[in-house]
Amino acid sequence: MRFKYVLNEVLVGLWRNVTMTIAMIITMTFSLLGLGVSVLGYMQVDQMQDFYYGEIRVAIFLNDDVTEAERSGLNAALDANPLVEEKKYESKEDAHARFQTLYADQPDFLRSVQAQQLPESFRVQLKDPEGYEAFAQSIQGIPGIQDVVDQGQMLDDLFDVFGTLQVAALVVACVMAVAALLLVANTIQVAAYSKRREVAVMKLVGASNWFIQAPFVLEAVVAGIIGAIIGWLLLLGGKEFLIDGPLQQLTTIITPIPFDNVLLQLPLMMGAGALVSAITGWVTLRFYLRV
Repeated sequence: MRFKYVLNEVLVGLWRNVTMTIAMIITMTFSLLGLGVSVLGYMQVDQMQDFYYGEIRVAIFLNDDVTEAERSGLNAALDANPLVEEKKYESKEDAHARFQTLYADQPDFLRSVQAQQLPESFRVQLKDPEGYEAFAQSIQGIPGIQDVVDQGQMLDDLFDVFGTLQVAALVVACVMAVAALLLVANTIQVAAYSKRREVAVMKLVGASNWFIQAPFVLEAVVAGIIGAIIGWLLLLGGKEFLIDGPLQQLTTIITPIPFDNVLLQLPLMMGAGALVSAITGWVTLRFYLRV
């Protein structure tokens, strides 16, 4: 009987303050969406770091007039270098073939670049990706080298940008969370005030604070869960229609986002929405019921 009463009061309360309920759901939706994006972003960046740093290569570009003796000497030096995990020689023709693959969708650009314009190179994978400085010093002064490029440094710059975006998403999520807390507290106060006579009567007949608080707290929890579900659907839609769509076509930097990682955000967002709503509602009503 008590459960039926509480459930009925929850449904009546949600409908009675429908505009406030909708506003609370919308606020919770975007605050929890920000949380989901932040957590998913952290997981994705970690995955991308594991993927890209495992594929790091140091590119050693050779002079245009490099001789066979210089090329052989560099090859022997790399074979003997203890920092080198593996190496691969790339001729001008190989570089041109890779260039054509990378820019296959830009035919005018392809026609403007010939194989002889591209440098020969050695692509070297180090045993320790962070050992670039020591490696660069070990090959310094070897004849035939034009330039040495560390892909790891470029990746560091790239992931610095991703890190900034992560922090920005987290800050936005925190701001939205504060707004959601205030709105939940305000909605519960309005609902409690509209039923102040019923609350007063229940207190007079000896109803416990828990029994009085339960419908109001559950209203907030239901709104939080609904907001979490809507936020997760927006997150899923963003992955399917934005990340896996136009952004995937524009850049090959972003690795595919596993669906399991997206699915993991649903219980996280629902739990966070329910917990935050319940705590806020309980704290708000404790002060209200003391009056």
